[in-house]
Amino acid sequence: MGIRVGVIRGNGIGPEITQATLRVLEATDIEFEWVPVAIGDEGVEQYGHPLPQESVKLLKELKLAIKAPLLVDKFKGRLYCEHEDGSVGVYPSLNNAIRRELGLYVCPRPIRGFKGISGAYEDLDVHIMREITEDVYSGIEHMVGDCAAECIKLTTRKAALRVAEYSFDYARKNGRKKVTCVHKANAVSMADGLFLACFREVAARNPDIPSDDFMVDATAYYLAKCPEKFDVIVASNQYGDILSDLAAGLVGSLGLAPGANVGENGEIVVEASHGAAPDIAGREIANPIALILSGALLLRHIGRCDQAIRVERAVAEVLNERLSLTPDLGGTGTTMGVAEAIVGRM
Repeated sequence: MGIRVGVIRGNGIGPEITQATLRVLEATDIEFEWVPVAIGDEGVEQYGHPLPQESVKLLKELKLAIKAPLLVDKFKGRLYCEHEDGSVGVYPSLNNAIRRELGLYVCPRPIRGFKGISGAYEDLDVHIMREITEDVYSGIEHMVGDCAAECIKLTTRKAALRVAEYSFDYARKNGRKKVTCVHKANAVSMADGLFLACFREVAARNPDIPSDDFMVDATAYYLAKCPEKFDVIVASNQYGDILSDLAAGLVGSLGLAPGANVGENGEIVVEASHGAAPDIAGREIANPIALILSGALLLRHIGRCDQAIRVERAVAEVLNERLSLTPDLGGTGTTMGVAEAIVGRM
């Protein structure tokens, strides 16, 4: 049997970029067994729920999954997940629910510039470690009458220590030079202050790796002005989300920004950093590179680094030579055309 990997096809452009990604991964000559996982519309059709417990159980068994973007109704309200023990998980969105039901806690987003595409930012190389269980994305909010709304920015010592420890370990394993904590502790002194204090505690236990910290607004400025200041960035949920999109824009497109969601017991769900883009769904013009590079992250996770490097180098060559580019990068290529060009270079 091949390596069993769950596949969440998503919706919008999800099925198109998933097909392209599987094509590239199969060209590595690794034998895979792709296991469909019903989530979103498929979950509703098969089980009557967008995140059925049957799918959660399957993903926990597989531990490896590729997830395409899912359309999220921004104003639909809470998602309730009933468990076999009678408990109920309450989440602000489907993506949030997937991460928390599976116990995923950090989202590494390595964003690099590319020759021929990224212009002044072709040397940008920033790896953002986004904590994904807390912060304002916890969805702890309520109305105060009909004239105000309050949202709680949750930060716990356990989560802040855990993501900081992962970031230093990531830097060591990947030959990175420095870890930077991003915060706003001067204004949000308790929540961000705790996040920063935990980071400094972990940094003191890892003196072999240099560390520093920057305010989030200064980080945005320096990412645009002199991104070489940064190597590995660790940030809370919202800051990490915003900064990774900024970095993707600097190198040319959200379609170049891979990502993964990692758990404590070896679980990984890789996904592109962008959304489902329903406005271009079905037109075969969606850029599949972010999900293809996310597939390379999965290869690294299972120890197939040589094959991951083959994929990453082929992507860089296709971009540099502008062999097949989708419209977001100024080309006229198709989703599968990009995939085939990458396979050809492999």
